[in-house]
Amino acid sequence: MTSASRPTENSDASAQRPRFAALPLSVAQLGNLQQLGYREMTPIQAASLPIALAGQDLIAQAQTGSGKTASFALALLAKLKPRWFAVQALVLCPTRELADQVTVEIRRLARAEENIKVVTLCGGVALRGQRASLEHGAHVVVGTPGRVMDHLARGYLTLEGLSTLVLDEADRMLDMGFFDDIATVAKQCPADRQTLLFSATYPDGIEKLARQFMREPQRVEVAAQKSEGQIEQRFYEVTRANRLDTVGQLLRHFRPVSTLAFCNTKQQCKELVTLLQAQGFYALALYGELEQRERDLVLAQFANRSCSVLVATDVASRGLDIDQLEAVINVDTTPDPEVHVHRIGRTGRAGASGMALTLASMHDMGAIGKIEQYQNQPSVWYALDTLTPASPQPLLPPMVTLQLLGGRKEKIRPGDVLGALTSSEGGTAYQREHIGKIQVTEFCTFVAVRRDVAAAACAKLNAGKVKGKSVKVRLLTVSDST
Repeated sequence: MTSASRPTENSDASAQRPRFAALPLSVAQLGNLQQLGYREMTPIQAASLPIALAGQDLIAQAQTGSGKTASFALALLAKLKPRWFAVQALVLCPTRELADQVTVEIRRLARAEENIKVVTLCGGVALRGQRASLEHGAHVVVGTPGRVMDHLARGYLTLEGLSTLVLDEADRMLDMGFFDDIATVAKQCPADRQTLLFSATYPDGIEKLARQFMREPQRVEVAAQKSEGQIEQRFYEVTRANRLDTVGQLLRHFRPVSTLAFCNTKQQCKELVTLLQAQGFYALALYGELEQRERDLVLAQFANRSCSVLVATDVASRGLDIDQLEAVINVDTTPDPEVHVHRIGRTGRAGASGMALTLASMHDMGAIGKIEQYQNQPSVWYALDTLTPASPQPLLPPMVTLQLLGGRKEKIRPGDVLGALTSSEGGTAYQREHIGKIQVTEFCTFVAVRRDVAAAACAKLNAGKVKGKSVKVRLLTVSDST
């Protein structure tokens, strides 16, 4: 394998970053990027896009949240032939959540092209509907290795026309035991395809993948963001007996609007969520065995700020990119210092401040030592008796989620729902500031509305029409997602 020199960028890179206008992209795509707010490239985009757009194989090493999705999405879109309805690009992801996020981003970036169809193939959804989507023609497929293999084995998916294969978060796919699955899929792709591999770390398996399935890949690396930037780290010593109770103490003391709490096991997630809910917190769990419907409910509510605490395992949370995440709590200390940095890097993004709170027992001190060495900084410890409730009021999320029965299958768009809520017909016309994130999925739509108007907004939608049709709407509660 040949390798290019590996540029390393600091997280506090100069504001004079390269602009997308310097890339060989179409005028329509540059206009779309401008509309989407893409102007200056992130370090990984600046390092990888010229190579990818030139058609070369690429190994790019960068952390989640660095802008890597646009790095490969723009490259694969530039090669598509819109009027040829064959699968021309395949993106493999380790989890359903990441695949869903990648699909959304590719669709946004594809708005400059004519009628680009992107299909997601993941487990937890019936094969029949996915098969129908493929039969109607698809340009880009985004999926998990196992489900993509299912469709290939049944003949529902063919890759003869593939020009780009993307392996997203390849290190995590290897951690999850997907090497053989990736190999099976890669062998069914044309030999002259372009392969783009993105990974946060560089384990031995990446080298093995490169030797077997890539053609003289160029390698670029962007340094991980230093955690000391906008993130305040605090460590608390706990025991097995008080570890879970301490999470509630932290939440009542700091009162973050949105918190991601990491546990090492599914059972620990379940126990913590049960405890937090009993204490009056709006907390939900995310772990690998949830069905797709349950995962959609959980993620929609956390992303739109109608759930205060998401308790997750590392595998289930891989690929999540939540805006305005105030705090990360390491309920269980991870033995891998890279995973620790990845966890806490979910907060303190885009110039915002964030807090990372880590609980550790005496049994965890070896892992803490590795984290200190990796970050090249000592851990700062605080006593549990400094944690006092900041307010007697319960910590309620600012938004509530309304679920509409109807989604992309019914051609519903976010603007249709927004129009129904802001219309003066049928009662109160709500202002845009009353309404938060609107997410349209295949069969339903999630709408965040401010807590003080949630019940009335639900009644307005049930009494009125969306896109000229009556809809059924309900308020989501904790019990709907547990």
